[in-house]
Amino acid sequence: MDLLHAKKVFEQYLDGYDREDDKVRLKIVHTYGVAKCSRQIAERMQLPKEEQELAQLIGLLHDIGRFEQLKRFDSFEPDTMDHASFGVRILFEEGLIRNFVKEDTFDEVIRTAIAKHSDFRLQGITDDRTLRHARIIRDADKLDNCRVKLEDTIETILGVTAREVGETAISGEILEQFKRKESILSSARRTKMDYWLSYLAYFFDINYKVSMDMIRENDYIKRLIRRIPYSNPQTKVQMGEVEEMLLRNAEEFTQ
Repeated sequence: MDLLHAKKVFEQYLDGYDREDDKVRLKIVHTYGVAKCSRQIAERMQLPKEEQELAQLIGLLHDIGRFEQLKRFDSFEPDTMDHASFGVRILFEEGLIRNFVKEDTFDEVIRTAIAKHSDFRLQGITDDRTLRHARIIRDADKLDNCRVKLEDTIETILGVTAREVGETAISGEILEQFKRKESILSSARRTKMDYWLSYLAYFFDINYKVSMDMIRENDYIKRLIRRIPYSNPQTKVQMGEVEEMLLRNAEEFTQ
């Protein structure tokens, strides 16, 4: 596969969208970040070069449906559009994938990895190669989302200031889910702190030790938790407990 060609086609695809829009810009940077993280995970796993390149290509294409979601709804919320399904539709039902890669050898792996990259839980994949790439893209997505949450403004991410986030409480249902080391359903979130905690719960859904090693090397857990000033007294105590729990989980991670 020709990754330079795929990147050129991706840039041409982006010409149909407003690159000056903050959310579009965020997703462009995120796409390239995920592609980079996917390649790094595959390299650390010592996969063959073709598998490394395939991981990078999946990273490049994983969020292609997001741009149309933003154009139509100006939102990342899942109730506006299933961006993963839309991405699969335009790539494989409408044939856009052939613009990116000429051969169809990798189609089923790419299709499944993109379709399932944002699923609440990864299920239903029996083929080892496909499962490996589905896991890689999910880990890479979370890794770059750590960077996004640190570099982009809280206003862009959550629509309010960091101070306003830290003033709110965590819903009891959300905190209990977190304590059970579960991913948090987007539909269950009520407060801005619920949203912030749901992002931190991503750390419970990491598949590979090399991915967790990258999280630890970048000190993402502490840096993310401490980005918000928790002026709500109860929230401040709870977030101290959250930090301890996540750091312990990272230390004990052996998958």
